[in-house]
Amino acid sequence: MTRDELLKTYPDIFVINHPFVKHKLTSLRDKNTNTREFRMLVEELGTLIGYEATRDLETVDTEVETPLETTLSPMLKGKKLCIVTIMRAGNGLAEGVLKLSPSARVGHVGMYRDPETKQPVEYYLKMPHSVDERTIIVVDPMLATGNSAIAAIDKMKEMGAKDIRFICLFAAPEGIEAFKKAHSDVPMYIGAIDRELDEHAYIRPGVGDAGDRIYGTR
Repeated sequence: MTRDELLKTYPDIFVINHPFVKHKLTSLRDKNTNTREFRMLVEELGTLIGYEATRDLETVDTEVETPLETTLSPMLKGKKLCIVTIMRAGNGLAEGVLKLSPSARVGHVGMYRDPETKQPVEYYLKMPHSVDERTIIVVDPMLATGNSAIAAIDKMKEMGAKDIRFICLFAAPEGIEAFKKAHSDVPMYIGAIDRELDEHAYIRPGVGDAGDRIYGTR
């Protein structure tokens, strides 16, 4: 499917068109952006896109005493968020979302992509308790084939998660289509939908390997 076809078919795909988001994504694309700047930009984008992904969280009126009187004022309802990072590149994005809710729980899913099959291989999983009672926000900067994100959300559902959202910075149409076929009930919050995947399953034009650029590795 093309970008426009995807957006028409799936109304819960949200491309964040805020000028600050666009500006920071362009800076990420620049091959001359150094490791420190790249890491900071990913974190800042995590906060900006996380704000949109949590816009509809439920609140409940709570009694609070101001310096002048007692009043009812809204606070988040139920258990706190759980931010699930697809390691390792997702860690930088998770830090940005955490700025919105510093008391949120954090889960980690470790995966790497097999260079031959392009399929995800899980090597680590650590989640907080009461996953079924929390809003789960899965984060990964890049959605290429979609396989890692699909596998991570499969795990969340196996653990009983019901309210799941997904955040990424760059996505390929092929990855979005695969993701939605697997998890049509999970809303997606995306910085930019890029043109395509190349023969090595890299997003074009993309930013290269986000994990390597965040951590200064090769």
